[in-house]
Amino acid sequence: MWKVSEEIRERMQAVSEALKAAESVYIFSHIVADGDALGSCAALCRAMRRAGKKADILFEDDIPDNLKFLDRGYVRFVDEDTQLEKRDLCVALDCSSTSRFPKREHLFRSAGEKTVCIDHHISRQDMADLNYVDSTASATAEIMYELLLVMGEEPDREIGEAIYTGIATDTGNFQYTNTTKKTHLITAELYDLGIDTKKINVILYQSVRPQKLRLRNLILDEMEMFCGGLASIAWVTLEMYREADAKVDESDGINAVLRDIRGVEIGVFLREKHKDEIKVGMRSKEYLDVSEICAGMGGGGHRHAAGCTLHCTLPEAIPRVKDAVEKALSAFQAENPGLLKSPEE
Repeated sequence: MWKVSEEIRERMQAVSEALKAAESVYIFSHIVADGDALGSCAALCRAMRRAGKKADILFEDDIPDNLKFLDRGYVRFVDEDTQLEKRDLCVALDCSSTSRFPKREHLFRSAGEKTVCIDHHISRQDMADLNYVDSTASATAEIMYELLLVMGEEPDREIGEAIYTGIATDTGNFQYTNTTKKTHLITAELYDLGIDTKKINVILYQSVRPQKLRLRNLILDEMEMFCGGLASIAWVTLEMYREADAKVDESDGINAVLRDIRGVEIGVFLREKHKDEIKVGMRSKEYLDVSEICAGMGGGGHRHAAGCTLHCTLPEAIPRVKDAVEKALSAFQAENPGLLKSPEE
């Protein structure tokens, strides 16, 4: 079995003890849940229930179709008016700010005797009473696997499939630079639990609705190249969702498509959430730290994957974001002449 290092074991001790002592928990993650968010939540919920404790995952929006297999009666849907009985702990996974689950923030702050945050995103401030953040982990699910071992909870097949989903989706199927030797070694142990990777991968990647493809076509028709081909940008509007009859989560993955274009260093995707609220996602290929670009607009994230929210219209957001990217690329090229070459040169 994977041996958790003494350093990590020591750092996890306070969170581990709190979870072991708790008889009841509410589990939270960010809106528009991805595989790491729901996978981490499902793994913890399964482990707590298996230990005879009360555990529920609280959601405020729909679960993406390709992740519904992870919900084995764990999820309760709530909103800003929901009031719940108190539990020992409220645990936030894969997000370091309550702004990532606005309709549940009141529950996170009031429905638990103590709050806990477990995440792998760089955090600028602690959001809970107990915080465990490891930005070197490939996914929160990777952290969760080690935490369960520290707690003395032996993962089973169901937990293994949830952990695998979290790691696989957050590493781009083990392609992204956040993938490490440790990631592969932990994943190898999941196979020993009897996980069905063929089933999981078919559900995750080979069950696309036609509406998602129609939406992708609409989005890519709007794509623009800039900075001499070193950057690409595209966006989705509320009207485009309606035209394609698509769901919000069906625009996921466009960032990677934009970044994967030959010669592109930064791919940028803007999603219109409301007429005056725009979600921005950025991905970089090799050199640029997009978390710094997004931090300049009130956001953050990882070196190669970050985002922010702009409170303006889409026509206002597009030039603002392009300007930020252009300045970052220009500064990088000035400091590293010849390292990045425009495909248009």
